[in-house]
Parts: sequence; C-alpha cells; structure tokens
Amino acid sequence: MDVHHHFAPPKYVKDLGAENLFNGSPGSARATYEWTPAMSLEDMDRGGTQSAVTSVYASSAIANHPHARRIARETNEYAAQMGRDYPGRFGSFAVLPLPDVEGSLREIEYSLDVLKADGVFMMTSYGNRWLGDAAFAPVFEELNRRKTIVYTHPHDPLATHGIMPGIPPSVIEFATDTTRTIASVLFSGNASRFPGVKMIFSHAGGTMPFILERFTRVADAPRHRAKFPKGVLREIKKFYYEIAQASHPYAMSSLRSFMPVSQILFGTDFPYRSAADMGRGLVKSGFSPREIAAINHGNAAKLLPRFA
Repeated sequence: MDVHHHFAPPKYVKDLGAENLFNGSPGSARATYEWTPAMSLEDMDRGGTQSAVTSVYASSAIANHPHARRIARETNEYAAQMGRDYPGRFGSFAVLPLPDVEGSLREIEYSLDVLKADGVFMMTSYGNRWLGDAAFAPVFEELNRRKTIVYTHPHDPLATHGIMPGIPPSVIEFATDTTRTIASVLFSGNASRFPGVKMIFSHAGGTMPFILERFTRVADAPRHRAKFPKGVLREIKKFYYEIAQASHPYAMSSLRSFMPVSQILFGTDFPYRSAADMGRGLVKSGFSPREIAAINHGNAAKLLPRFA
C-alpha cells in the first residue's frame, strides 16, 4: 500500500497554471502534463501495489490562491470519484486550503463526513509557519477530536527559497523542512496536546533521524521538559514515517535504529519514483521478510483498515 502517491487532475492544473506547477524535472513534467489514473495504475501494477492513498501534486500552489477553497473542494471531489471508479485501488488524503483556517475546518468536515477521505494532507509549512504554529491550533483540535490521519509533504519553503541557485530544493530543503515541522509539532507541545492525530512524515522523516540526539537534549531543557511527561522519544515514536526516496540502507539504517518497524510505511513519491524502485530499495535495506511485509502493507492496513 502506497501512502505517498501524487495525482494532478486536469482542472487543478488548469486553475493553478502549469507554469506554476512544473519545476523542470522529469517527474514534475509527468505530473503536470501527463498524469492520468491509468498512469498511476500502470505503475502500481508493475510494482505490485494493490492500493495507493493519493495526495495532490504541488499543493503549495493552493496556499493563498484567491480560489483556494474551491480548488481544494474540487480536487478532493475528484479524488473521491477516482476511488469510486477504481474500487480498492485508490484512497485519498484530502487537501486543505491552509493557511485559511476557517476554510480548512469546512473542508475537513466535508471531506471526512461526505467524501469519506482517509485523512487530510498538509504541507510542512505555510509561509514562515510550520505545523506546530498556534495559528493552526483550531485545525489540529478538530483533527484530534476526529482522530484523523495527517499526511505531510515538504516543499520549497519560503524561508530558504532561492538560497542555493542551481541546486533543486528537493535535494536539501525538502528534508530540512520536514525536520523543521517535526520540531515545530514537538516543541510547540502539539504532539502531546493532540494525541488523537496520527501524523505521517515523508521521506523517512527528513534529517530528523540523523540529528535525533539534538532533539532529545533540547527536549530535556527546563523550558521544554513539561511538554514531554513521558519523554520526547515517546512522541517521536508515535509518528509514522514513509520511505519514498529514502528506500536505501543509508536512510533506513538511521531510521530503524530507534523507530519501531510498526511505524514505517511504504511510499513511492509517484510520479517522481516508481513502486518497483522503492520496493527494490527496501529489500536492500536490511529488513527481514516479515518486516518488509509489514512495511509494504501490514502497518498501513492497521492504520487504514478498509484496505486490509
């Protein structure tokens, strides 16, 4: 089961403008100009993926768009229809029109209650606000009440936009922005304040596994200690981490050194990477056959039992 699978409905591309979505890479070209449900299914079938839970491509383009609420609604309705057209093959993480909090609360209600989305989708940051920011607290309060899955994806963050010309932001800044938002959720106290929210972080948690010891030291400082009554590692180990573009021994050895296999999920980052590619990498990353089966399907099936 693929929990990191992008789609790009034709009207979404038209509304946001292909020129605002295409970043010059082959994967971006496929998403912006070529994507169809058949393309997704072809890759899934080739790689042995039964189901994919979709998240819309380049959703940062929605933020602050004058028609963000409408675009989010139509995109989520498209995803829901795709699930009906291909039963058992597609689920969806509903995109929210953040940083519009009121619009996001309305979309949570509609997407979860009417469309029956499997969870919601957020970028790691909006402007210079990461997901632990107090501005987003009403959204997390509602998601906590509903015990919702929140899938997160990084992007080219405002704080570092254009900082290293010639190096795509996906090379460095994506992983770093994931790490920033993990820190934001933890050190704001949101991780312990909203225990019902089930958070999935992309790309094996960005750089967080590598700098984990820095997190634990800061969390033990007097100003933060009260936020983690059972320790910061307990909160970190409650999160889920998918393996897209990190399905190799270098990243996996760091993640699995402290993270229970139960919290690791299969993801591809389609159409940037393929299911077959991520599957081959996982086999080379030192997991046992039982652990691979859990990552490929078992763990996600517990989180999303309708796909069990």
